[in-house]
Amino acid sequence: MAATHDPLLSASPWVKRFAPQIPRGSLVLDLACGAGRHAIYLAQQGFSVLAVDQDVSALEKSKTARIETRTLDLEGNIWPIPDAGFGAIVVTNYLYRPYLDRLPQMLVKGGLLIYETFAQGNAQFGKPSNPDFLLNSGELLALALRHALKVLAYEDIYTDEPKPAMVQRLCALKEA
Repeated sequence: MAATHDPLLSASPWVKRFAPQIPRGSLVLDLACGAGRHAIYLAQQGFSVLAVDQDVSALEKSKTARIETRTLDLEGNIWPIPDAGFGAIVVTNYLYRPYLDRLPQMLVKGGLLIYETFAQGNAQFGKPSNPDFLLNSGELLALALRHALKVLAYEDIYTDEPKPAMVQRLCALKEA
């Protein structure tokens, strides 16, 4: 699909790195999917994807097979996603702490949590700068520990791609 050649829509190298470890034949949740760059990438890799966000219109226009879209309020008083078993949950550039601890619970045994978003210190590079949307030091590691996930990889770093930012990244496994 031509849209995936657009640099703004290309999948994160972090997601690409761990996608091959997602259990084959499993359903993947792309949480806060935005324009759908990860949903499209994962569908192209043969996964069925549930892509959710408050606005999924851009992704719906792509009409990509294997992707089910749902328009959901991810920050409302009630968690809108059924606790179905996902082989992976992918979250990038999004943080809403009230439901963060639900994510590991939604993984099947052998499932992966692939998470990448902005971290403390990002304000010096622009938005997001609100601490509510920036991970605290070690916050993703603490999430993995609380839920007995095996950490496969973790970074809390400065990056200059695609733009200067402080980011935290985690790939963790819900062991069988």
